[in-house]
Amino acid sequence: MFEFITDEEERGQVGIGTLIVFIAMVLVAAIAAGVLINTAGFLQSKSQETGQQSSKQVSDRVQEVATVGNVSNNAVDFVNVTVTQGAGSGEIDLENTTVTWIGPSGTYQLIAHSDFDNTSDATGDVFTYDVVKDTDTSAPVLNDNDDRLQYIFDVSDFTGGQELAEGDEVTIKINTMAGATTSIRFTVPESLGQKEAVEL
Repeated sequence: MFEFITDEEERGQVGIGTLIVFIAMVLVAAIAAGVLINTAGFLQSKSQETGQQSSKQVSDRVQEVATVGNVSNNAVDFVNVTVTQGAGSGEIDLENTTVTWIGPSGTYQLIAHSDFDNTSDATGDVFTYDVVKDTDTSAPVLNDNDDRLQYIFDVSDFTGGQELAEGDEVTIKINTMAGATTSIRFTVPESLGQKEAVEL
């Protein structure tokens, strides 16, 4: 026996098929929209984080206030660099800064050591620091534009006894934990004479 399909049944089957396709399209679109929203949120958070890090690399740096050399036997044996926060900078911890000293005797990577009187227990070449001005006792953290801390470099300690002579040129690069770098360049005066200290 043959079954005859009427026009109404045929239209119903076509309508159900169309409905299934429509539902499938809606589900696919909903899943795609969810993926896009999640991806957009992830990209936004990553871009904000990257922007903040980039900003810190530019702004979270120290600013030189003064650089002075201590003169002994017509040579500079200590260099003291007084620093403050750079413009727009956040908190800077001097203990988490690293220093590259580029001088006539070579290049040295220096790390902070808090005990000025005893550097014998330190590993590697070191610089020390001292407080010049700190109203809220936050040292060694610079957290106010009025704070002044001092990097102290015992030149002969990390150069194997070689002090800075007249006319020597030095570059000091101070790198903060955020990745910002401050470069300080100076030349020892051509005549130290009977001076006890010189501005560099």
